[in-house]
Amino acid sequence: MTIVVGADLPAMAETIQTERHPGDDRIEVVRLDAPERSNVIDLRMLHELTEAVVAADRDDGVRGIVLGATGDAFCAGASLQELSDLEFEEGARWLTAYFDVLDILRDTGKPVVAGVEGTCVAGGNELASACDLIVAAESAEFGQPEVGVGSTAAGGGVQLLPLMVGEKRARDLLLTGRLLTAEEAKAIGLINRVVEDGSAEARAVELVETIIDDKSPQAYRTIKAVMKQWTNLGLTGQEMARDLTARVWASEEFRERADTFLAREAFEPRPFQGTRPRDPQAGGESED
Repeated sequence: MTIVVGADLPAMAETIQTERHPGDDRIEVVRLDAPERSNVIDLRMLHELTEAVVAADRDDGVRGIVLGATGDAFCAGASLQELSDLEFEEGARWLTAYFDVLDILRDTGKPVVAGVEGTCVAGGNELASACDLIVAAESAEFGQPEVGVGSTAAGGGVQLLPLMVGEKRARDLLLTGRLLTAEEAKAIGLINRVVEDGSAEARAVELVETIIDDKSPQAYRTIKAVMKQWTNLGLTGQEMARDLTARVWASEEFRERADTFLAREAFEPRPFQGTRPRDPQAGGESED
């Protein structure tokens, strides 16, 4: 299957919901809405998220944005089924669309708060991390488990986790793929607040209301813009990360592991390789 990244998609949203909050029409609520597949991110969702957040940014009636989700999971990451079908150039364009979504969330001068219930991993964790603040339910889980399925977490996780939680903690999450409880995520600075299950979106709305009722819009926008320079430092190699990840997605190893994961089968271990040239004197490859 060939996916044309950047092609026009139908105007009707199929993977997200958007509405003005019924109790406060100053707040736009944007929900990932593919619960039957744990709200995994595909190209259509990227385009629909971009349109929704840009529209909210441009609308003077919208003062703040809440990012939530329908179903039991916030987001289980990118669609392995879609990614494993991409050739290199398609993968690079897919990631460009993905980075665009993250940048829009990071760039808007309006408050953006994620309300997270359930699984929030891989691309989902990166998506939530692009928001200003994260409110999570007690049973929510966070992490970057891409290493297990052969991907890179270079859609923001590799770059931003060291800034958010410190290098050694970031290495632990990225290299082992282990998941954190909401309380663990809060303790290391990955999220901001932990609330009762079922209340994350409502509490996120309350937090946005506090900001838009009491804080200076000009000061908020300026603080957010200056703080963005720190995360920009982590993303200075964004184009390199994009192309390297697109190469990984087009590889036999990634496609094999993606297929195995989707089939819920056990992975076949592969040998880990060193980076140094082999010594011909020690029985390595000879030089001709």
